Amino acid sequence: MARNGRNGRNGRDLSSLTDLQTPWCVRVAATLRIADHMAAGMEDVGELAAAAGCAADPLRELLGYLVSQGVFNEPEPGRFTLNDTARELLDPATHIGLDLAGIGGRFAHAWGTLLSYVRTGEPGYHEAFGRPFWADLDANPELAASFDALIGPTGHGRPNVDFEVIGGWQPVTTVVDVGGGTGSTLAEILLARPHVRGVLVDLPRTVARSAEIFEAAGVSDRVTVCGQSFFDPLPAGADLYLLKNVLHDWPDAETGRILRRCADAARPDGRVVTIGAVVPDAGQPVLDLISVLLGGRTNTLAEFQKIAGENGLKVVEARHQRPGFIVECAPV
Repeated sequence: MARNGRNGRNGRDLSSLTDLQTPWCVRVAATLRIADHMAAGMEDVGELAAAAGCAADPLRELLGYLVSQGVFNEPEPGRFTLNDTARELLDPATHIGLDLAGIGGRFAHAWGTLLSYVRTGEPGYHEAFGRPFWADLDANPELAASFDALIGPTGHGRPNVDFEVIGGWQPVTTVVDVGGGTGSTLAEILLARPHVRGVLVDLPRTVARSAEIFEAAGVSDRVTVCGQSFFDPLPAGADLYLLKNVLHDWPDAETGRILRRCADAARPDGRVVTIGAVVPDAGQPVLDLISVLLGGRTNTLAEFQKIAGENGLKVVEARHQRPGFIVECAPV
């Protein structure tokens, strides 16, 4: 542990940068749903421990530490209450990413494989969990459901689909959302553009959870669901193929294979739109959890142009626009 007061140029010391106690304590409190029990009226540590199914003394130690870090209040010994910071744990979007019993646990423990990733350039997820990430989801349906919820409305809220495409949306009659999860983004696109029909492509176990989302949006009659891998041939002939937050999950070789499938399906006149996979050339991709989990990469625009060109696509426009840096491609 670094000595207190030995600060770097940015004023932060290694003690604060390498602290593991605080994040793990927060995750354990989230997993035990301590904030929910407090919101239900429980304050005594014995009550909280009984409700959470844990030992009272360790829980008191954990909560006492979190109080010292500004999470929870302790108005009197052994009685704990919510504060503004702790109330954030009541948010389902926050909880699902911290819950060690679900996908949040996989994400937290995956950081323990960082050394393997940096040494080899390959994800070390299988070293911790016995299987690569996607195979782990296939083998654990509850974990897969937790992941789908995290990347869907529960974890990310209502998707922003207020982005433009070349020539406007009026000529677009069919959108294929490639790797579109449980369909929240496609539902919003169809809701905002009543003349458009949609096709959702993702694994069977994922698209099986889309019916509720499409029904709630009132767009079920304009959606076709395709339960398949996007490494297989895609439904052909649509006007627009959307890849939102998909390509950054994959190394360059797999990114090329996905783009090739999109190019083949989009010919002769369709377009491929990517969001969240590319940064401008002036930008610099940084290490994130996706790299550690999957070995995925966020490409610069120049890198992406090369991969796209090798796989039947040409970049026709790239621009900053909410919900991210958008790149449009046409098949060649």
